[in-house]
Amino acid sequence: MSDRLAVLPQYLLPKHALTAFAGTFATARLGGITTRVIHWFVGRYGVNMAEAANPDIGSYASFNEFFTRPLKPDVRPLAPAEFVCPVDGAISQFGVIERDQIFQAKGHRYSTAALVGGDRALAAQFQDGSFATLYLSPKDYHRIHMPCDGRLLRMIHVPGELFSVNPVTARGVPGLFARNERVVCVFESARGPFVLALVGATIVGSMATAWHGVVNPPRPGRLREWRYEDRQLRLRQGEEMGRFLLGSTVVLLFPKDTLRFNPEWSQERVVRQGEKMGEGAGQGTCPVAGTVP
Repeated sequence: MSDRLAVLPQYLLPKHALTAFAGTFATARLGGITTRVIHWFVGRYGVNMAEAANPDIGSYASFNEFFTRPLKPDVRPLAPAEFVCPVDGAISQFGVIERDQIFQAKGHRYSTAALVGGDRALAAQFQDGSFATLYLSPKDYHRIHMPCDGRLLRMIHVPGELFSVNPVTARGVPGLFARNERVVCVFESARGPFVLALVGATIVGSMATAWHGVVNPPRPGRLREWRYEDRQLRLRQGEEMGRFLLGSTVVLLFPKDTLRFNPEWSQERVVRQGEKMGEGAGQGTCPVAGTVP
């Protein structure tokens, strides 16, 4: 079956209604029902509870409390690198932004302007830059951390669809990451601006940031923006910046000549938060998207 045919049912599903229902259930405190669902989820997806700060499944009052569980101290040490991986997950794609085009999958690209909600001035800062798209599966740790030190400038909530973001859907839905609902966070670092975008998906009840709390819901159906330029809101490398209340994908954007990716990175490689993502550019070149080994 082709990927486009495989994703056809997603066009027909009431994705927003399903997501709203999932969000309601995930926050509910249902005692034994919640515990049984968590037990099932851990077994079904192979969640490693040995890494959790609290490995006792029965102690979580809600599914979201379990899903956003913190890890034990030091299980994700920071690599001695200028840029570290912000999440646990797998590499969907990474490489060079070709002019303003981000590689999604064979036959599919989308623009930086579309990703950030239509702000062409913001998008222009990443012309011919580099990007990484990291997929968080259900079993993964779902907090997002800073890849480097940064000062928060803006946060943009872009309304959109709620397609799944698994690899099959990425291959089958054109412009997926610029169509789905997303929270775009813009930072300034010692090497210039960078974007960390949290992309929603079917059943992703909400997304939250460390400085704002839950961003969605509400879902008013229009673009919302918060500006922080007049505040000194700084986050250190490795510090938590946000979380998915049910998982999804992170897309990072960096300007040209900023980042040289870790040579050990490759498409579909499993990655861990805190491992080396790359060093400052000038000591090599970024791989071209879609051609990484």
